Amino acid sequence: MSLRKKGFGRADRSLRIASAHTAHRTASVLEPVGSILVESRSVRDRHIARMDVQLCMWKERPCESLVERTVSHYLANDTFLRALRREPTEYTPIWLMRQAGRYLPEYNATRACAGSFLGLAKQPNYATEVTLQPLDRYALDAAILFSDILTIPDAMGLGLEFTPGEGPRFARPVRTEADVARLTVPDIDATLRYVTDALAQIRRALIGADGRQRVPVIGFSGSPWTLACYMVEGGGSDDFRTVKSMLYARPDLMHRILEVNARAVADYLNAQIVAGAQAVMIFDTWGGVLADRVYQQFSLEYMARVIASLEREHDGERVPVIAFTKGGGQWLEAIAASGVDAVGLDWTVDLARARERVGARVALQGNLDPNVLFASPDVIRAQARQVLDAYGNHPGHVFNLGHGISQFTPVDAVTELVDEVHRYSRAMRTRG
Repeated sequence: MSLRKKGFGRADRSLRIASAHTAHRTASVLEPVGSILVESRSVRDRHIARMDVQLCMWKERPCESLVERTVSHYLANDTFLRALRREPTEYTPIWLMRQAGRYLPEYNATRACAGSFLGLAKQPNYATEVTLQPLDRYALDAAILFSDILTIPDAMGLGLEFTPGEGPRFARPVRTEADVARLTVPDIDATLRYVTDALAQIRRALIGADGRQRVPVIGFSGSPWTLACYMVEGGGSDDFRTVKSMLYARPDLMHRILEVNARAVADYLNAQIVAGAQAVMIFDTWGGVLADRVYQQFSLEYMARVIASLEREHDGERVPVIAFTKGGGQWLEAIAASGVDAVGLDWTVDLARARERVGARVALQGNLDPNVLFASPDVIRAQARQVLDAYGNHPGHVFNLGHGISQFTPVDAVTELVDEVHRYSRAMRTRG
């Protein structure tokens, strides 16, 4: 089935939909429904399509939801999702944190056209283009939405700015009781529509000539604690003195911030799932700066609240959740018990011991040191094999770096890594 749209706010275009009702049929007809031509291969399909399109018209909105709802069942490569479900796969899937980024010359060219990082992230056309760039260069097994973890506090009105050489800064940090009292959960549809629009557009752009989606799309958010770090510090920090001072001196204020953040993150990720994210990831970048019990009370507790609030199934498909705490190896068992499907690990964790600690409860993602990519091709391949050997020939492993890829990484190094992960893991399956 396909929808040929006219007059829905953008240039005329064709949206291809691979439907479970039409995959095995050959004859097709064109039938007008309003201003849309529905191409269908059965009477039942035409009835279903007509109802969906008329519902969209009744709501006075584009029929994008029909695309996301039907195409999700047709992935050309679902290895990543199967690994997250701990199902056997023909090889170990790989994607990279920050795989769309400054190490790619094509990214830098697109960013120059956009004028700024925020210009890139807030325009769905640019965000879609950048999301797909690493997939066009490398045989990666998943796409991840191009965005930033600070979109939520920006939507709260804190005034996000990116200063060259300084990174993100907030014009209005949250430091007083009055600041905290003013915090509210943003209206996602009103303030972050550019993110959900980008996700829907990415899903459509990934549909190949055969009507199948090339790879799944990952949505993401920062964790409540990590967002709070930036909100209170006003930007990045070397010691997190300001946010930790609030945590210890006024834990009531910190809990209030985290409660608002947790509700906002849950709403944000659920909106991404509805828009087309087929897995979601929570980045707890700064959880590892906390003491043991403090982490569990102020970071993990609020991540668990988010996870419990997520829509875990959409359009009949399970939506896996990945949690990643940088420096969080000591809390592996606790994170695994939080309700996630997979735990991301940094490079300081021994993958073999990690698997022993969690067993088959969750999948594991990681965990090559990103700086390995500055070594020779032989070293890159050898280090990749070490990570794969550490996990062993078991289901439930997604290969990734232990943190985001460096902006200075040679592009050819990523080719070596991706190819070796696929080659060696296939050989592991063959050997049994």
